[in-house]
Amino acid sequence: MIGTVINVGAVVAGSLVGMLLKNRLPEKIKSMVFQAIGLATIFFGVSMALKSNNWMVLILSLVSGAVIGQLLKLDDGMNRAGEWLKSSLRISNKRFTEGLMTSFLLFCMGSMTVLGALEEGLNKNSELLLAKSVMDGFSSIALAAAMGFGVMFSALPMLIYQGSITLFAGSLQDVISEPLINEITATGGVLLIGMGFNILEIKKIPVINLLPALVTAVAFYFLFQAF
Repeated sequence: MIGTVINVGAVVAGSLVGMLLKNRLPEKIKSMVFQAIGLATIFFGVSMALKSNNWMVLILSLVSGAVIGQLLKLDDGMNRAGEWLKSSLRISNKRFTEGLMTSFLLFCMGSMTVLGALEEGLNKNSELLLAKSVMDGFSSIALAAAMGFGVMFSALPMLIYQGSITLFAGSLQDVISEPLINEITATGGVLLIGMGFNILEIKKIPVINLLPALVTAVAFYFLFQAF
């Protein structure tokens, strides 16, 4: 788990640097940084979405995920949890939840996360996650400068998600294939596009309600494989 621990530490450290910079940046520069983050988020989302090898898997995953998320009211629940956490920690940042979700999707939905965690779990090789740590550390500086504390707190779900793959790598190696990783990555990419729209205030999309799509993507992938 050393690679994941270092990755989490890099995000926390980068976030702290970003928040220190945020307090010293003029308002116009912070606004431009925020817009740049929004554009970059959409770019990464599109590049990830194009990894899909089966558009029907992607579409069905998003539709079913949206229905499940709406029925469970995940967006409302996450916002309430975010407000409670902000209140408990006396955080005034209004984009706390948005920063957390955007960062989590950016840091955890790429193929590098899954492949790096599997490599560490199976072969005790942390090189891929160490390389990812450097990229995530620098990314978290820019993200935290734009969106604040939420970016740092994304390290917690990253630890759970990435660490779980590492710990259960032995049982997952026969299940997780590169095509499956591509479908999960593509679905996460579409969610990132939605987050980018939110950041740029183009259209308010309850992206959290779409999170079940990451699970249904796996189900539909295996369903299509069976036929």
